Amino acid sequence: MTFSVTILGSNSAIPTLQRNPSAHLLNANERLFLIDCAEGTQLQLRRFKIHFQRIRHVMISHLHGDHFFGLIGFLNSLHLLGRKDELHLYANPDLQQILELQMAASRTTLIYPLIFHPLVSDNKELIYDSERLKVYAFPLLHSIPTHGFLFLEQHHSTMRVRQPRSYAYCSDTACSEDIIPFIHGVDLLYHEATFLNDMAAVAREKMHSTALEAAGIAAKAEVKKLMIGHFSARYDDLQPLLDEARSVFPETILATDGDRIDIGK
Repeated sequence: MTFSVTILGSNSAIPTLQRNPSAHLLNANERLFLIDCAEGTQLQLRRFKIHFQRIRHVMISHLHGDHFFGLIGFLNSLHLLGRKDELHLYANPDLQQILELQMAASRTTLIYPLIFHPLVSDNKELIYDSERLKVYAFPLLHSIPTHGFLFLEQHHSTMRVRQPRSYAYCSDTACSEDIIPFIHGVDLLYHEATFLNDMAAVAREKMHSTALEAAGIAAKAEVKKLMIGHFSARYDDLQPLLDEARSVFPETILATDGDRIDIGK
């Protein structure tokens, strides 16, 4: 049974020729979840041969542009392609007003149901619940309201030979041990690592994390594997960020555009 994440974008605010800004695609037993939707995300979906009409759920962590500026184009493409199935969108309630304004300005009425789920809780909140998967939102520490997401596979009859798998997505956030109870023991933790630790003061000012700090959170949360991303465009070579994280948490990998990570392997 598939439980994997494909990296559609691994950079921070400014895209480069090698790295798009933030977007992940989680395949949970052939149910597709889009997590963040930066500018260019639908091109990345095409590039990596993902049938985006199969996406039923979109989670937006927060309303900085590098996490949602691709959303209106994605929604409009689904409209133009004749989508009929409903799409569920989970985000800060302000996003609903933004989308309504964009649709009104272009005189667009979507031909499919767009169901909006506002993220308003300042604690762990169950936002999706099915027989095989639960998804929780939880608060992160950033300059505007921001949520991480926890995906927990559920026990069922075919799981007698293995444990349910789990994935936590922590986008823009200052280093905060407050998230440890939400992500403890997950199979794969994605945690932003915008800077090297020699820029820790800048990271604190901008409410981001360094690679060293992300690794420290992973170690304290006793996760099985850490994936770092949301890299500053100042870094052409990402090896120093990986080396820095691995000095604290050896089971660290880089988020690389186009990579698919099978979770729990």
